[in-house]
Order: sequence, then C-alpha cells, then structure tokens
Amino acid sequence: MKIAFLTPEFPHAKTGGSGGIGSSIANLGKGLAGMGHEVSVLVFGQAEDEIFTDGGITFYRIRNIKLKGLSWWLTRKKIQRLINRLHGEGKIDVVEAPDWGGITSYIKTNCPLVIRLHGSDTYFCHLDKRRVKPINFHHEKRALQRANALLSVSDYTAKKTRELFKLGRDFTIVPNAVDTGIFTPSGAPKPNEILYFGTLIRKKGLLELPLIFNEVVKQIPEARLTLLGKDSSDVITGSASTWKLMQPLFSGEALQRVHYAGPVPYDQMKEKIAMASVCVFPTFAEALPVSWIEAMAMEKAIVASNIGWAPEVITHEHDGFLASPKNHIEFASYIVMLLRDATLRDSVSRNARITVMNQFDSLVVVSKNVEFYQKLIS
Repeated sequence: MKIAFLTPEFPHAKTGGSGGIGSSIANLGKGLAGMGHEVSVLVFGQAEDEIFTDGGITFYRIRNIKLKGLSWWLTRKKIQRLINRLHGEGKIDVVEAPDWGGITSYIKTNCPLVIRLHGSDTYFCHLDKRRVKPINFHHEKRALQRANALLSVSDYTAKKTRELFKLGRDFTIVPNAVDTGIFTPSGAPKPNEILYFGTLIRKKGLLELPLIFNEVVKQIPEARLTLLGKDSSDVITGSASTWKLMQPLFSGEALQRVHYAGPVPYDQMKEKIAMASVCVFPTFAEALPVSWIEAMAMEKAIVASNIGWAPEVITHEHDGFLASPKNHIEFASYIVMLLRDATLRDSVSRNARITVMNQFDSLVVVSKNVEFYQKLIS
C-alpha cells in the first residue's frame, strides 16, 4: 500500500520544527514503512520545493505560492496537482491530512482523502474559550465535509468536533502511537527533577505551572523544574513571550529552581526525559498528546490535566495522576507525593509503560491504520 501524509510540519532537519502533528506522523510513517508500505510525506509551507528520501520515506517539500489575496487558493491547487500527479504515477493510493487549518478544503484528489483529527483551530479555540476566525472555521468544516473518511486520535476530540461543526458523520478512533523500542526506560533519573516538555503557551497550562511549582517548592525546597520547548506569543495579552509572562508568577525561591532550556531537537528529547523523576502536563487543550505517551513509554510518572481526553490516556492513580490545572494545591500534592514516595513512583511508572505497550505501541496502532486504509481503498 502507498500512503501519503499532507502536513504543515514534520520533525526533520530539512523541514524545520514540529509539534504534535508532525511527531504523530513521524511515528506512524516509520511504522508503516517498517511493515513494507510505501510512505510519502508532503510538507507545505516550506522555503523551497525539494524531493528527498530518508529512512525509507520520500519527502516532498512544498513552497507556498505568494500572491496577495490568492496565496491560499494557488497553494491548494499546487498541492492538488502534486497529489494527483503522484497518484497517476502509481505512487499514492490514499492521502491523509490533518484537520487543523483545513488545507484540503478546496483540494480535489483522484485518490481517497482522509482527514485525521489532531485538533482543529476551531476545536482549540473552543477549549481556550476564544472566538475562532470565520475563515478558519469555513476551511476546516469544508475539509471535513469533503473528505472520503474521517479519523480521530481520541473519542473526546471526535465528539467535540462533531458538535462544533454540526457534522452528521462518524469518526474511526485510532490513537497516536509511539515507538516503544526507541522510547524505553533509560538510566537513573535525577532526584526531585520535574520536567515539562512542549510549547510554552497559555493553552498548555504554562501560566498555571509557576503557581503549581510554587506549592511544590514550599514542601520540597530542593525540587527543580526544567522546561523544554519553543517559546510562544500569548493571544490574550499580546506578549511576544509566554516565558516572560511566566517568570513573575514564580516565587523568588521557586524561580531560582527553574531552568528553561529552550527547544531541543526531537532526536535528543529521549535523553532529557530520562533525567526526570516526574513529568508534568497541566494543559487545557489537546487532542491526544504524544508527549504524554512518550514519557509514559519511558516509565515516567506523570501528573497531567484531567480534562476531556485525559482518561483515554491515563487511569488516575494507576499509571499516572490527573488533576485540574487550576487547582494548584491538588496538582502540586500529586507531584510532591511522587517525588517523596519512590515505591509509588516506581509502581505508577511501570504501569505507564504497560499501558503504552498495550494501547499506543506503534505495532498496535499501525496495524489499526493499515486495516482502515485497506477498507477505504477497496
């Protein structure tokens, strides 16, 4: 089978930085290629057009066409021509695109087109309690309506998306995957080391994290917090830096125990996760976070948000702990409990990896995707 992924991001040196969508496609693409399927990744928004192969995957970098008022249309038609040419040459059987931005809203493909919900702009604006731009809503809804089939990484995201767009269509639920052969337990963690990795942005709970960490430091003064990920502007205040907004929220004592390391290359992330005793994710907006699964695969104890999608990943008090990001005291109490109780931390950590092996391992998830694609093509 020949599968293509159309995406605005992918974690590769030639295609630039990436978030959850790119990481998800990377894990799935590698798994598909490993099973003998031909995988193509079409990355739009690039500085130049280029074709290259790496790791058994063929990449097509796509430069957006720049023409005031018509860029969105001309770029979509350029992508359409590429997809249909590759299909005509027998290089694509099916193409998959993410819901975010609705890139396929005006693209007509000669092969089946799948939209996978990683979380649209409309979805995230709803979770953030912000108004979505009408043009974004239009493109995302049209893309979902025109797709041949719909996937979602979580049941929560599927139900919320169906409600927001008033869709009368069903979604097949196939979660994100992680390669448990790469993300494995590694080395001894640093005592009292707390790690957050991901974008520094309000919707990920980064303005709650300082207040949570303040409570931790009151009880464990030697605790440390490391932040990994790119800084981001803030949609509410207009600040160019969420990190600058975070710093005054830390107490004087807590701020001295914080290290912001900035973005880290994807292939180095595993080493950073290995050093953590506890990973924290106080997010307000996700679909099904790859970061949680990666940390769990490495046998890390997690304290995370209890919102929506969370119970589809973590069973509270079994393979992690869930709490409201707004309840700083409760959230901090779970972190403190895990840092102080090595027996509990080890038990939760082992259960976390077992959960990933059973539900989110690449072999398990890739097989579900293959079955879905084969039914669609036939």
